[in-house]
Amino acid sequence: MKVDRRGFLKTLSLLGATVPVTMKQGRVAASEAATRQNNPDGDKAKDRTTGLRIESVETFTRGPVSIVRVRTEDGAEGYGQIAPFNADISATVLHRQIAPSFLGRNPDDLDVLVDRCIEANYKFPWSYVCRAIAGVDTAIWDLRGKREGKSVSELLGGKLRAIPAYGSSMRRDIKPAEEAERLARLRDTKGFRAFKIRIGKVCGHDQDEWPSRTEELVPAVRKAIGNGVSLLVDGNSCYTPRKAIEVGKLLEGNAVCHFEEPCPYWELEWTAEVVAALNVPVAGGEQDNDLAQWRRMIRMRAVDIVQPDICYVGGMTRALRVAAMAAEAGLPCVPHSANLSLVTVFTLHMLAAVPNAGPHVEFSIEPTSWTNDMYQPALEVRDGTVAVPQGPGWGVTINPAWLAAAQPQVSE
Repeated sequence: MKVDRRGFLKTLSLLGATVPVTMKQGRVAASEAATRQNNPDGDKAKDRTTGLRIESVETFTRGPVSIVRVRTEDGAEGYGQIAPFNADISATVLHRQIAPSFLGRNPDDLDVLVDRCIEANYKFPWSYVCRAIAGVDTAIWDLRGKREGKSVSELLGGKLRAIPAYGSSMRRDIKPAEEAERLARLRDTKGFRAFKIRIGKVCGHDQDEWPSRTEELVPAVRKAIGNGVSLLVDGNSCYTPRKAIEVGKLLEGNAVCHFEEPCPYWELEWTAEVVAALNVPVAGGEQDNDLAQWRRMIRMRAVDIVQPDICYVGGMTRALRVAAMAAEAGLPCVPHSANLSLVTVFTLHMLAAVPNAGPHVEFSIEPTSWTNDMYQPALEVRDGTVAVPQGPGWGVTINPAWLAAAQPQVSE
């Protein structure tokens, strides 16, 4: 089964065209920037008249993750999440550098507020600032949905539905035969029709995790899961262009449909060189949080598939802007959601709404004890799909016991 990039992208475009959506959040950046320039205090006046100002921003940090709660002066509240890992640092950044831009403001002015945070922190690009913004942004989306009695996907014009999942392996310490066997087992028990495996080595300078692992792994997995199951691979910034193209030929021979982050992600020209040389579609962008960099990436066709991570890029608002840029360029969007914290919940809602959604949601197959009992209902794979949570906002409830065991901080 040969995977052709043009045919693949055309198929994704046709799939996405069936999803009704309003992409206002993805298109407002330029017009709102102009509005701020002409009337920089306009949103302040609106805040004074609505009576729905943000009264407090709280974080609850536990292990590698931090939950955010936003409350308005009328008592309404919403929950979001800072990007996992070093969340204690991100929470400190949130209270010191991000919360002041939100407190006392109207949550309906989310695009303006998010942009204000970026501008107010222009000396601190980008990672921790965007991770912190994501916590407040996603909490406000939840608040909005609860206020209107709609899910976030419905706020965006989408429909609640079940989305096909690809089982995402996070392991490079596993032998090829063992990886092949466990993926085949998950295909049979959970109904997965797609999987992603890890090749090469993280920032590996062309080195494999151990010699010949990739050359053994890819055909072993393809044989085990069969030709009817999609196979994706992740290079995690391993290769120079020459080596990435060499590996890409192996992938093409095994009907791989998604070659993720083949080169160091900051080397856009390297990745563009790989895109030009291969038929297998190249994916990337999970680490990127600068929207100007995203524009460059898309304009120069450094990737065939865009992969913003909602928690890394700065929340749903900024992720939607990336999806809109990609849609305008005819590229599909398959967001990064490599753990079962709230980021996968956010991603499900996004994929149910954007018109250029790719065919799968990333769903980790690894146990993560730090996400246990964080929220309910837990996400489940049934017949290879995961349902978008129903109910207002994100459609999930944060476990009070989880919050009680976390380290709280508040800005008000």
